[in-house]
Amino acid sequence: MKKKRFIRYLSWVATAMAIMMYVSYIPQIMDNLSGSKGNPIQPLVAAINCLLWVIYALYKDQRDIPVALANFPGIIFGLIAFLTAL
Repeated sequence: MKKKRFIRYLSWVATAMAIMMYVSYIPQIMDNLSGSKGNPIQPLVAAINCLLWVIYALYKDQRDIPVALANFPGIIFGLIAFLTAL
């Protein structure tokens, strides 16, 4: 029982950390918009990776909501960072 509770808490902490990781694209997006363009490849690859994880999490037999929630912001912020870096 303790292990199951630990895993549940760990999954939500990991979800929060993943969301914060993708929200950290905001400074890069702001730099891109101000004219100091960054490399668009990394955020594009991150967005594609996150899209694949969201699809996986939602389409498997037993949905994995924490994985989907953790990766969804990566799609949005990754694409925004990519587009603003062009």
